[in-house]
Amino acid sequence: MNTITPWSATAQADIENSEVVLERKILDYTYQLYNTGDSLWIVVLMPENRKIAFRAAFGMNSCFEVANLFDDEETIVVLLNSRLGSYEVRINFPDNILHYKTSFTANIPLLIPFWPRDIMPLTQNGSVENTMGKIHMHQVGTRSGLLFANMTQPKDISIFYFQDLTSISPYCEATKTSAGETVGGSWPEIGFQLPITKDLPMPAGTAYTISDAYVILNETADESSQVCQNFLEHLARIYKVLPHPKTEYHNWPDIAEKVLKDLYHNKGAWTQTNGIPYLNAYLCDYKTPAESMVQLAVSVPFKEFEKWSGKKHPLYNDLISGIPAFYDPKINCINRWLPALCADLDNSEEQKKEMIMDSWYLHHPLMNLAKLALKKDKIAEKLVLDSIEYVIKVAHHFKYEWPVFYDMETFEVIKKETAPGDGGEKDVPGSYAHLMLLIFRLTNDKRYLNEAEKAAKKLTDIGSNIFYQANNTAFAAGALLELYKITNKKLYLDISYACLAGLFKNMQIWDCQYGFGKNYNNYFCVFPLNDAPYTAAYEEMEVYAALSEYLIQAKGIDILPALRILIPEFVKYAINRIPYYYPLMLPKEMLSEEVKTGELQPDLWVPVEDLYNGWEQSGQVGQEVYGAGIAFGVVPRQYIKINEDFLLFIDYPITQYSKKGNSVTLHLDGSEEMICNLNIISLNKTADTKIKLEANGEVLKESKKTKKMHKYEVCGKSSIKIDLN
Repeated sequence: MNTITPWSATAQADIENSEVVLERKILDYTYQLYNTGDSLWIVVLMPENRKIAFRAAFGMNSCFEVANLFDDEETIVVLLNSRLGSYEVRINFPDNILHYKTSFTANIPLLIPFWPRDIMPLTQNGSVENTMGKIHMHQVGTRSGLLFANMTQPKDISIFYFQDLTSISPYCEATKTSAGETVGGSWPEIGFQLPITKDLPMPAGTAYTISDAYVILNETADESSQVCQNFLEHLARIYKVLPHPKTEYHNWPDIAEKVLKDLYHNKGAWTQTNGIPYLNAYLCDYKTPAESMVQLAVSVPFKEFEKWSGKKHPLYNDLISGIPAFYDPKINCINRWLPALCADLDNSEEQKKEMIMDSWYLHHPLMNLAKLALKKDKIAEKLVLDSIEYVIKVAHHFKYEWPVFYDMETFEVIKKETAPGDGGEKDVPGSYAHLMLLIFRLTNDKRYLNEAEKAAKKLTDIGSNIFYQANNTAFAAGALLELYKITNKKLYLDISYACLAGLFKNMQIWDCQYGFGKNYNNYFCVFPLNDAPYTAAYEEMEVYAALSEYLIQAKGIDILPALRILIPEFVKYAINRIPYYYPLMLPKEMLSEEVKTGELQPDLWVPVEDLYNGWEQSGQVGQEVYGAGIAFGVVPRQYIKINEDFLLFIDYPITQYSKKGNSVTLHLDGSEEMICNLNIISLNKTADTKIKLEANGEVLKESKKTKKMHKYEVCGKSSIKIDLN
């Protein structure tokens, strides 16, 4: 028996003792409205006597009077009055999804000390406390307001619930509350709970949205093996019917040039050892020794940008020239810290000790070295091949299940689990597999392919809990897809979906428009860790790059249709959102006056590590120099040089394109149901050129035109041809 509150103990009896206010049948489900006095319930009757209820309105210390009821077959509108104020409940069924949105106008300013959850399982005998259920996923922090659960007793019901927290932003702004941790609960009291007020009351006389819920129900519980795929399918289905915020165009090539100038010339970004320059991890942090990951995290995207621009710059040589010094002969492998400076480590954290390795960190610099080696960099090729035997030795020692920290010489485990009972860094087998596949591409030696398979199999049955660090989980997803392509073993494709489910459940698919969140676009951001309270520039950039590559690798593969909606939309909003990591894009009052590491220089094109989307200031950790590559990574993925006078920009993944003279043909991934933005940008003020754009054989007109830019809206999964005359 579950322990329940008084608001649940009598709910089913209240419903059974009330009359149906309205009834609507949609396919095999019947939806009934009940006014039980202090609540307006939507009861869903499903086949085989399955029942569940949703509290669309709560009257607090008052009873409802139905003032009006309107039903035009598309939308049901219920107007309710109480002694405390008036309510409007709007119910509709987009794509047969239950959607209810409720607003409340208070008669007097009101503090809200409590609010009940809005999902209630129902039974035959009224004993809600005797129902059984399992919660697969729920909101953490300010991530999406979603909940995915099964009722298993007395009847199987699958519940996918999504609260569009964008709508709650005005309430949070007025009451100085947060939409974080509002969707969850303990069985059987689950769902959304309006943020309680502490200091500021809800003002009187203004209508505030207090719920905006979307629900997908199925009359069968989800098998564990299907949870991740069903999660992605349900999320994509709801995403299609959500209102989405507008995007804005950012001049990424210009941003990249500004970043390059500041990064190369600002002394706070650099330190020197033995006459060789190294990037600091954080601006003006001279105490911490140079790190291999930092140099390579900028080198790889800058190499891509250099190729795109066609211009050489000394930055790359400065970065790559110092990498050999990270090779540590004690272990015959690239080390995290510059061996010559290990004595300077302050031991303030577990990983800031000589020879102590954070498991993911061993593989990450080597991944980037392998990527540079595949671009014909001979220094990178030698270093990664000289290091790989040690990496395999570590994998064999830990049997492809890595702890959090270990001693690189003795393999002694320093920290076994991320939290008691949670195991180690669960996505590291996937990043190891990614590294092995890169080396396989480089050498064509099947030994590395076999290593990738052995590691990948360790991810079986972990589900979306595979997520440890966002960028590594994204790399793992791509590695599993690649293994599927090579071996045709569906197991790897299923694990790839589990990686992506872990990523998408750690995203914020809503637009925080309260507190400091009003100052920048934060829709569809991804959090770096399961419990991270902020989003981070470096991890966001790498997830963006990895998911862009995922769709390129998925060309010709019948992947889950949901991914052709979710991944391109993530890419679109990432390009729209990521510039706000640069402090020049933010108001000064939003930036922290104190930083944990180094200094914060707001006029510098170096990103802050941390963006908070509510009431906390950003930049508390510092300006991460290793995240400076974000602009270098965006430009070559989203821009095509048509000729000297024109650039083409598109905010969806470009999976294939070709150029011939002044014509460009490209193929977009995605879904025909979604829209992306395509801009043709004039680089020459005097350029007077006629532009013809065809999408799927149909000539399109601009949605907007200026002297410098022709803007178009095109559907996903389009074939586009552009001719300049």
